Amino acid sequence: MKKILLPTDFSENSWNAISYALQLFKNETCKFYLLNTYTPIIYHVEYVLVQPAQFGLVDAVRENSLKRLNDFKEKMTATFKNPKHSIETMAVFNTLIPEIKDVVEEKEIDYIVMGTKGATGAKEVLFGTNTVHVFKNVKCPVIAIPDGFDFEIPQEVLFPTDYEIDYKYHHIKPILNIVSLYNSRVNVLNVSYGYDLSETQKSHKKTLETYFSDNECLYHSVSNQKVPEAITKFQLRKEVNLLIMINNKRSFFENLFFKSKINQIGFHLNVPFLVIPAKTIKKH
Repeated sequence: MKKILLPTDFSENSWNAISYALQLFKNETCKFYLLNTYTPIIYHVEYVLVQPAQFGLVDAVRENSLKRLNDFKEKMTATFKNPKHSIETMAVFNTLIPEIKDVVEEKEIDYIVMGTKGATGAKEVLFGTNTVHVFKNVKCPVIAIPDGFDFEIPQEVLFPTDYEIDYKYHHIKPILNIVSLYNSRVNVLNVSYGYDLSETQKSHKKTLETYFSDNECLYHSVSNQKVPEAITKFQLRKEVNLLIMINNKRSFFENLFFKSKINQIGFHLNVPFLVIPAKTIKKH
Protein backbone atom coordinates (compact mmCIF):
# COMPACT_ATOMS: atom_id res chain seq x y z
CA MET A 1 0.00 0.00 0.00
CA LYS A 2 1.32 3.43 -0.94
CA LYS A 3 1.35 6.04 1.82
CA ILE A 4 1.03 9.58 0.55
CA LEU A 5 1.21 12.80 2.55
CA LEU A 6 -0.93 15.72 1.37
CA PRO A 7 -0.09 18.93 3.25
CA THR A 8 -2.89 21.46 2.80
CA ASP A 9 -3.56 25.09 3.69
CA PHE A 10 -7.07 24.72 2.17
CA SER A 11 -6.13 26.89 -0.82
CA GLU A 12 -7.22 26.21 -4.40
CA ASN A 13 -3.57 25.46 -5.13
CA SER A 14 -3.45 22.71 -2.50
CA TRP A 15 -6.76 21.22 -3.66
CA ASN A 16 -5.30 21.07 -7.15
CA ALA A 17 -2.28 19.11 -5.85
CA ILE A 18 -4.57 16.74 -3.91
CA SER A 19 -6.73 16.01 -6.96
CA TYR A 20 -3.54 15.35 -8.99
CA ALA A 21 -2.37 12.82 -6.37
CA LEU A 22 -5.73 11.04 -6.29
CA GLN A 23 -5.72 10.72 -10.08
CA LEU A 24 -2.04 9.76 -10.40
CA PHE A 25 -2.48 6.87 -7.96
CA LYS A 26 -6.06 6.01 -8.88
CA ASN A 27 -5.25 2.35 -9.62
CA GLU A 28 -3.08 1.87 -6.52
CA THR A 29 -4.19 0.96 -3.03
CA CYS A 30 -3.25 4.07 -1.06
CA LYS A 31 -3.55 5.66 2.32
CA PHE A 32 -3.59 9.46 2.10
CA TYR A 33 -2.67 11.57 5.11
CA LEU A 34 -4.30 14.98 4.80
CA LEU A 35 -2.24 17.30 6.99
CA ASN A 36 -2.94 20.82 8.18
CA THR A 37 -0.57 22.49 10.62
CA TYR A 38 -1.70 25.52 12.55
CA THR A 39 0.02 28.05 14.78
CA PRO A 40 -2.16 30.92 15.98
CA ILE A 41 -0.76 34.27 14.94
CA ILE A 42 -0.60 35.60 18.49
CA TYR A 43 0.91 32.42 19.84
CA HIS A 44 3.29 33.14 22.74
CA VAL A 45 5.25 30.23 24.15
CA GLU A 46 5.32 31.56 27.72
CA TYR A 47 1.57 32.14 27.74
CA VAL A 48 0.75 28.65 26.48
CA LEU A 49 3.13 27.06 28.97
CA VAL A 50 1.59 28.91 31.89
CA GLN A 51 -2.09 28.77 31.01
CA PRO A 52 -2.75 26.19 28.31
CA ALA A 53 -6.33 25.55 29.47
CA GLN A 54 -7.33 29.18 29.14
CA PHE A 55 -5.67 29.61 25.78
CA GLY A 56 -8.99 29.36 23.97
CA LEU A 57 -7.61 30.64 20.70
CA VAL A 58 -5.67 27.41 20.13
CA ASP A 59 -8.90 25.43 20.55
CA ALA A 60 -10.73 27.71 18.13
CA VAL A 61 -7.99 27.42 15.52
CA ARG A 62 -7.87 23.66 16.02
CA GLU A 63 -11.65 23.36 15.58
CA ASN A 64 -11.44 25.35 12.37
CA SER A 65 -8.59 23.14 11.09
CA LEU A 66 -10.51 19.94 11.91
CA LYS A 67 -13.69 21.21 10.24
CA ARG A 68 -11.93 22.27 7.05
CA LEU A 69 -9.95 19.00 6.91
CA ASN A 70 -13.21 17.11 7.17
CA ASP A 71 -14.72 19.23 4.38
CA PHE A 72 -11.70 18.46 2.18
CA LYS A 73 -11.91 14.75 3.01
CA GLU A 74 -15.60 14.69 2.07
CA LYS A 75 -14.85 16.54 -1.16
CA MET A 76 -12.08 14.04 -2.01
CA THR A 77 -14.36 11.08 -1.33
CA ALA A 78 -17.30 12.54 -3.25
CA THR A 79 -15.24 13.71 -6.24
CA PHE A 80 -13.14 10.58 -6.78
CA LYS A 81 -15.20 7.78 -5.15
CA ASN A 82 -12.24 5.39 -5.08
CA PRO A 83 -12.62 2.29 -2.87
CA LYS A 84 -8.85 1.70 -3.13
CA HIS A 85 -8.16 4.96 -1.30
CA SER A 86 -8.45 5.68 2.42
CA ILE A 87 -7.94 9.13 3.95
CA GLU A 88 -6.77 10.09 7.42
CA THR A 89 -6.93 13.72 8.54
CA MET A 90 -4.30 15.31 10.79
CA ALA A 91 -4.71 18.72 12.44
CA VAL A 92 -1.46 19.48 14.25
CA PHE A 93 -0.29 22.41 16.35
CA ASN A 94 3.15 22.79 14.82
CA THR A 95 4.98 24.49 11.98
CA LEU A 96 4.87 22.74 8.63
CA ILE A 97 8.41 21.47 7.96
CA PRO A 98 9.12 19.85 11.36
CA GLU A 99 5.69 18.22 11.25
CA ILE A 100 6.21 16.87 7.72
CA LYS A 101 9.56 15.41 8.83
CA ASP A 102 7.90 13.67 11.79
CA VAL A 103 5.01 12.28 9.73
CA VAL A 104 7.33 11.01 6.97
CA GLU A 105 9.32 9.04 9.52
CA GLU A 106 6.46 7.87 11.72
CA LYS A 107 4.09 6.81 8.90
CA GLU A 108 6.80 5.66 6.46
CA ILE A 109 5.52 7.98 3.73
CA ASP A 110 6.29 7.11 0.08
CA TYR A 111 5.51 10.48 -1.51
CA ILE A 112 4.59 13.99 -0.46
CA VAL A 113 2.34 15.76 -2.99
CA MET A 114 1.91 19.52 -2.62
CA GLY A 115 1.26 22.69 -4.62
CA THR A 116 4.13 24.91 -5.67
CA LYS A 117 2.61 28.29 -5.04
CA GLY A 118 3.43 30.31 -1.96
CA ALA A 119 0.67 32.00 0.00
CA THR A 120 1.69 35.35 -1.50
CA GLY A 121 0.58 34.28 -4.95
CA ALA A 122 3.33 36.51 -6.39
CA LYS A 123 3.96 35.36 -9.94
CA GLU A 124 7.73 35.88 -9.84
CA VAL A 125 8.14 33.53 -6.89
CA LEU A 126 7.76 30.21 -8.60
CA PHE A 127 7.90 27.84 -5.68
CA GLY A 128 6.51 28.90 -2.36
CA THR A 129 9.09 28.97 0.40
CA ASN A 130 7.45 25.94 2.01
CA THR A 131 7.88 23.80 -1.09
CA VAL A 132 11.55 24.67 -1.39
CA HIS A 133 12.13 24.00 2.32
CA VAL A 134 10.52 20.59 1.90
CA PHE A 135 12.84 19.87 -1.08
CA LYS A 136 15.81 20.86 1.05
CA ASN A 137 14.98 19.36 4.41
CA VAL A 138 12.72 16.33 4.06
CA LYS A 139 14.12 12.93 3.14
CA CYS A 140 11.16 11.78 1.07
CA PRO A 141 10.22 12.07 -2.63
CA VAL A 142 8.12 15.20 -3.24
CA ILE A 143 5.82 15.79 -6.20
CA ALA A 144 5.23 19.54 -6.59
CA ILE A 145 2.22 20.49 -8.71
CA PRO A 146 2.17 23.89 -10.48
CA ASP A 147 -0.74 26.19 -9.81
CA GLY A 148 -3.70 25.40 -12.05
CA PHE A 149 -2.17 22.26 -13.59
CA ASP A 150 -4.82 19.75 -14.72
CA PHE A 151 -3.93 16.09 -14.40
CA GLU A 152 -2.23 14.53 -17.42
CA ILE A 153 -1.07 10.94 -17.70
CA PRO A 154 2.74 11.10 -17.40
CA GLN A 155 3.45 9.61 -20.83
CA GLU A 156 6.70 11.51 -21.33
CA VAL A 157 8.92 11.85 -18.28
CA LEU A 158 12.04 14.04 -18.35
CA PHE A 159 14.93 13.12 -16.06
CA PRO A 160 17.88 15.54 -16.38
CA THR A 161 21.09 14.23 -14.83
CA ASP A 162 24.81 14.94 -14.90
CA TYR A 163 25.59 11.26 -14.15
CA GLU A 164 27.51 12.42 -11.10
CA ILE A 165 25.26 10.43 -8.76
CA ASP A 166 26.07 6.89 -7.72
CA TYR A 167 22.50 5.71 -8.35
CA LYS A 168 21.00 3.38 -5.78
CA TYR A 169 17.67 1.59 -5.94
CA HIS A 170 16.10 4.05 -3.47
CA HIS A 171 16.81 6.88 -5.97
CA ILE A 172 15.14 5.11 -8.87
CA LYS A 173 12.30 3.26 -7.12
CA PRO A 174 10.02 6.37 -6.84
CA ILE A 175 10.46 6.87 -10.61
CA LEU A 176 9.83 3.20 -11.47
CA ASN A 177 6.71 3.15 -9.27
CA ILE A 178 5.14 5.92 -11.35
CA VAL A 179 6.37 5.04 -14.84
CA SER A 180 5.31 1.41 -14.43
CA LEU A 181 1.72 2.54 -13.72
CA TYR A 182 1.47 4.26 -17.09
CA ASN A 183 4.16 2.63 -19.28
CA SER A 184 5.70 6.08 -19.43
CA ARG A 185 8.72 6.81 -21.58
CA VAL A 186 11.70 8.07 -19.58
CA ASN A 187 13.85 10.70 -21.30
CA VAL A 188 17.23 10.87 -19.57
CA LEU A 189 18.80 14.22 -20.44
CA ASN A 190 22.51 14.77 -19.87
CA VAL A 191 23.53 18.42 -19.85
CA SER A 192 27.28 18.93 -20.16
CA TYR A 193 29.71 21.69 -20.98
CA GLY A 194 31.02 19.92 -24.04
CA TYR A 195 33.32 17.48 -22.23
CA ASP A 196 33.12 13.71 -22.71
CA LEU A 197 31.75 11.66 -19.83
CA SER A 198 34.35 10.59 -17.29
CA GLU A 199 34.80 6.90 -16.47
CA THR A 200 32.80 7.46 -13.26
CA GLN A 201 29.95 9.09 -15.18
CA LYS A 202 29.96 6.25 -17.73
CA SER A 203 29.73 3.75 -14.89
CA HIS A 204 26.81 5.63 -13.31
CA LYS A 205 25.05 5.77 -16.67
CA LYS A 206 25.40 1.97 -17.02
CA THR A 207 23.83 1.55 -13.57
CA LEU A 208 20.94 3.75 -14.66
CA GLU A 209 20.49 1.73 -17.86
CA THR A 210 20.21 -1.43 -15.74
CA TYR A 211 17.50 0.08 -13.53
CA PHE A 212 15.49 1.22 -16.56
CA SER A 213 16.07 -1.97 -18.59
CA ASP A 214 12.38 -2.98 -18.40
CA ASN A 215 11.11 0.49 -19.31
CA GLU A 216 11.06 2.50 -22.49
CA CYS A 217 13.98 4.84 -21.97
CA LEU A 218 15.75 7.27 -24.31
CA TYR A 219 19.11 8.87 -23.55
CA HIS A 220 19.71 12.41 -24.78
CA SER A 221 22.79 14.56 -24.51
CA VAL A 222 23.14 18.31 -24.99
CA SER A 223 26.19 20.47 -24.43
CA ASN A 224 26.96 24.11 -23.74
CA GLN A 225 23.53 24.91 -22.36
CA LYS A 226 22.50 25.82 -18.87
CA VAL A 227 20.23 23.25 -17.23
CA PRO A 228 17.02 25.38 -17.14
CA GLU A 229 17.58 26.30 -20.80
CA ALA A 230 18.15 22.65 -21.78
CA ILE A 231 14.98 21.58 -19.94
CA THR A 232 12.92 24.37 -21.53
CA LYS A 233 14.19 23.55 -25.04
CA PHE A 234 13.48 19.85 -24.53
CA GLN A 235 9.94 20.67 -23.41
CA LEU A 236 9.38 22.72 -26.55
CA ARG A 237 10.38 19.75 -28.72
CA LYS A 238 8.50 17.11 -26.76
CA GLU A 239 5.49 17.43 -24.53
CA VAL A 240 6.78 16.47 -21.10
CA ASN A 241 4.20 15.56 -18.42
CA LEU A 242 6.54 15.07 -15.46
CA LEU A 243 9.99 16.42 -14.62
CA ILE A 244 12.20 14.42 -12.24
CA MET A 245 15.40 15.33 -10.46
CA ILE A 246 17.53 13.88 -7.72
CA ASN A 247 18.46 16.47 -5.12
CA ASN A 248 22.11 15.66 -4.70
CA LYS A 249 24.12 18.17 -2.69
CA ARG A 250 26.90 18.20 -5.29
CA SER A 251 24.72 18.03 -8.38
CA PHE A 252 23.32 20.76 -10.57
CA PHE A 253 20.02 20.47 -8.70
CA GLU A 254 21.59 22.32 -5.79
CA ASN A 255 23.03 24.98 -8.11
CA LEU A 256 19.78 25.34 -9.97
CA PHE A 257 17.59 25.90 -6.95
CA PHE A 258 19.54 27.11 -4.01
CA LYS A 259 22.06 29.60 -5.31
CA SER A 260 19.45 32.32 -5.34
CA LYS A 261 17.51 33.50 -2.32
CA ILE A 262 15.53 30.57 -1.01
CA ASN A 263 12.14 31.88 -2.08
CA GLN A 264 13.12 33.45 -5.37
CA ILE A 265 13.70 30.78 -7.95
CA GLY A 266 13.99 31.94 -11.51
CA PHE A 267 13.24 28.56 -13.03
CA HIS A 268 9.76 28.51 -14.48
CA LEU A 269 8.06 25.20 -14.45
CA ASN A 270 4.71 24.29 -15.95
CA VAL A 271 4.60 20.55 -15.27
CA PRO A 272 4.65 18.47 -12.07
CA PHE A 273 8.09 18.08 -10.60
CA LEU A 274 9.21 14.97 -8.70
CA VAL A 275 12.19 15.69 -6.46
CA ILE A 276 13.96 12.67 -5.00
CA PRO A 277 16.30 13.16 -2.05
CA ALA A 278 19.83 11.81 -2.39
CA LYS A 279 19.42 10.18 1.01
CA THR A 280 16.19 8.69 2.33
CA ILE A 281 15.02 7.58 5.72
CA LYS A 282 15.51 3.84 6.16
CA LYS A 283 12.16 2.08 6.38
CA HIS A 284 11.64 0.20 9.63
